[in-house]
Amino acid sequence: GGGRCRGAGEPIGVVASVCPFNFPAMVPMWTVPIALVTGNCVIIKPSEKVPSAIVRMTEFMIEAGVPAGVIQIVHGQVEPVTALCDHPGLAALTFVGSSRVADIVSKRCHANGKKCLALGGAKNHLVALPDCNADMAAQDIVASFSGCAGQRCMAASALLVVGENPDLMDRIIARAGALKPGTESGCVGAIIDEVAKARILRYIDEAEASGAEILLDGRGWAKTADAGNWVGPTVILHKSAEEAAMQDEIFGPVLSVLKVANFDEAIKIENANPHGNAASIYTSVGAHAEWFSSRFRAGMIGVNIGVPVPREPFSFGGMQGTLSNFGGSDITGDGAMEFFTRRRKITTKWARPAGFDGDLASFDGKM
Repeated sequence: GGGRCRGAGEPIGVVASVCPFNFPAMVPMWTVPIALVTGNCVIIKPSEKVPSAIVRMTEFMIEAGVPAGVIQIVHGQVEPVTALCDHPGLAALTFVGSSRVADIVSKRCHANGKKCLALGGAKNHLVALPDCNADMAAQDIVASFSGCAGQRCMAASALLVVGENPDLMDRIIARAGALKPGTESGCVGAIIDEVAKARILRYIDEAEASGAEILLDGRGWAKTADAGNWVGPTVILHKSAEEAAMQDEIFGPVLSVLKVANFDEAIKIENANPHGNAASIYTSVGAHAEWFSSRFRAGMIGVNIGVPVPREPFSFGGMQGTLSNFGGSDITGDGAMEFFTRRRKITTKWARPAGFDGDLASFDGKM
């Protein structure tokens, strides 16, 4: 033969990162550093609700030596995102936000021949088995669904309790009920705006009207707050997996609970949801953990962990082909390295020079 193959990852040019309100610093730090070190220029479109964080961070990066113009910021709502999707000079775009908008952005970018990695929403299911450690599970579940006031794609949303587990439910309600509103450590923060607060309250009201039992009611926070938009931790016991609060992403501190008879019923409900972001199993038995981990329809799996964000070097992203991921890869780690580069494969073969009979391993014909 004498043939040789090699691969090279090359920058693709100018890329964009459209970021959500809930993590205005973290999400750009998923995409911008990798886009830069792979040789690209980056345009950041922060959420119009919280634009200041990335502005200051970009100032720091420029002070640290990033060349002028390599990082730029555009502000606004729909108009700049549409312009980025359509601009012929943009090679790729990442998006993190709702599933509805992720779908629109993905289709628009692909129609214009651009690479697009759009992460959508989530409806993360937790399954609690009778053999789980009730105290550890309760602490973790409450932190998952009430942390960041439930305004994160990794938040617990639906809890499937296999069999009767009153001890677990009592501990969840006690822990969640003891939480206070505020910005201090251990408190539950405010909802981003009035529209979001109204949406969360509507889901709680509709669940109650349909016959669900409100085990812990956080609607009182909305009435007693002097300023801001507040909804307290809320726990709803449902009668059916088909109820809206069991199906839809609420994006607030609301935990929807459904009791199921066995493993198969739990996995059937989780698999039926069109989202595929994260799922968790609470158990003290390794075989049970493996059974669920291999059957969940989700890209990120937790065992006794309600916010199963993978640590480096593993990458972040929901299961592709679901409402949680409208792209071909994850948004961090090796997925991002692949996304922000163009892979070139080079195959070569050389003829032996005419009249040369030496050993090609060295210039003097010696090994």
